[in-house]
Amino acid sequence: MKNMEKYTQVFVEMFGKSADEVKNLHYQDIIEWDSVGHMTLMSTLEDTFDIMMETDDIIDFDSYEKGIEILKKYNVDFES
Repeated sequence: MKNMEKYTQVFVEMFGKSADEVKNLHYQDIIEWDSVGHMTLMSTLEDTFDIMMETDDIIDFDSYEKGIEILKKYNVDFES
């Protein structure tokens, strides 16, 4: 499975939305993405990609799209 598929799948499983729906999600758009959901999402992404995000990146991670940008800082390749 490619990294983009893994990334999208985490959102799909966490929030119970379709792959198309999660691509437009922002923090607190849905009840499931509250502060507890956010920390669970961060932990799941760290486990999925074997990384440890800095606190500032966790705070800045406020949308599906922004997450891609942040994960690229940790050498997560979304191109291949």
